[in-house]
Amino acid sequence: MAESIAEMAKIKVALADSSRLIRTGLDLVLAQEDDIEVVGEADNAQQLVELLHSFQVDVVLIDFTSEGFALERIAELSQGFPDTKIVAITTDQEGQTIINALKAGVTSYIKKDCDFDEIVSSVRETARGDKFFCGKILETIRRVNIDVDGQDWSSFNCEPVQLSDREQEIITFIAEGFTNTEIAERLFLSPHTVNTHRKNIMHKLGVKNTAAVVMYAVKSNLVNVNKFLFSSREP
Repeated sequence: MAESIAEMAKIKVALADSSRLIRTGLDLVLAQEDDIEVVGEADNAQQLVELLHSFQVDVVLIDFTSEGFALERIAELSQGFPDTKIVAITTDQEGQTIINALKAGVTSYIKKDCDFDEIVSSVRETARGDKFFCGKILETIRRVNIDVDGQDWSSFNCEPVQLSDREQEIITFIAEGFTNTEIAERLFLSPHTVNTHRKNIMHKLGVKNTAAVVMYAVKSNLVNVNKFLFSSREP
């Protein structure tokens, strides 16, 4: 009877990754913990759905960026299996990736090169209903000023960010260090209109500061990185 109670108390985990090597490594890490049990593995999204139908799973450790998985499937899993918590474990730690993952239904986010203790802690904390982010993900969250607790994550959309020509134009000026007033003068707009555009841009990108807008502009080739880095303008 004692064995049965101990078994029921274990955190049931499913591993989802297209790499067998990664799944085996995670299995070995978690197998050392008395309160955690890996109940199954999946190398594609369909296998994962079947696994969740077959077992009561508390936490899924998933690399949604690996072959056979996709971010939109996270949203489907979150809606279809609301009692199962999702921990993303990927190699990517871009701010926009974290935002999209949280909007899709991911509770916690860690990286594949995290310490073993962080991987184990992510499972335990998430199973308890808390959020967990490894140190490297926390650095990204702080750098791009993601409001994890105050953000509205209900508006997940798998479609790419759609920016108007005017918004892209304004992003370019922002990245080059121009103020709202200076942008308004160049585009023959009012500062109030420019400020409204700026707010709309941040909302669409899911960011909360100018630094994150600049990062988007550079990544999207809206501004030449060398021009930005070596500009004589004050930030």
